[in-house]
Amino acid sequence: MEENKVVENPTVEEVKAEENNATSSENAAKAPEKRKFNKNKKFNKGPRKEIVKEYEERVVAINRVTKVVKGGKRMKFSALVVVGNNKGKFGFATGKSGEVPDAIKKAVDKAKRNLINVEIVNGGTLAHEIIGKFGATTVFLKPAPEGTGIIAGGPVRAILELAGVKNIYSKVHGSRTKINIIRATANALVNEKDYKTTMNLRKGGNADVK
Repeated sequence: MEENKVVENPTVEEVKAEENNATSSENAAKAPEKRKFNKNKKFNKGPRKEIVKEYEERVVAINRVTKVVKGGKRMKFSALVVVGNNKGKFGFATGKSGEVPDAIKKAVDKAKRNLINVEIVNGGTLAHEIIGKFGATTVFLKPAPEGTGIIAGGPVRAILELAGVKNIYSKVHGSRTKINIIRATANALVNEKDYKTTMNLRKGGNADVK
């Protein structure tokens, strides 16, 4: 005769434990395998590409401007910037904003829209002596032989370097306000004549220049 088997009824806790084990095993089977990170492995992203800017930028001055209104004072910043490609083109402008970087960005964008061409001869100098004026400021520019360098300071140097001039003498007379110095220097460079016209005028105006 067969022995009578005793079947024990499982408790509620045992049933829940079995369900939890089954669920965890199913989730483990479905879950993707975790990738092991190798600390010794080096990731080669390739060489970085250097972005070459067409125009070089230089901040000449940053001033704090305060405007008094009915509710109090509003403070902003004004930036004076010069841009150039070192090949005979330059521009300058001012920008105003509540933050310094925004003021510089506005000035750079505005300067790039108003570029001025400069006649450069003899490897990096001007064709002739010239005087530029703006307001109470006068700037004198004189060509210099090769190897002299830029004998100038402050705003005048910024414009001449970014324009591509390498050898020149300069002198500022009158007001030393930076924006006026820059405008006087730009006035001198705009009124510069090319080399052939200058030599023709020196020879009487009707001579053929080779």
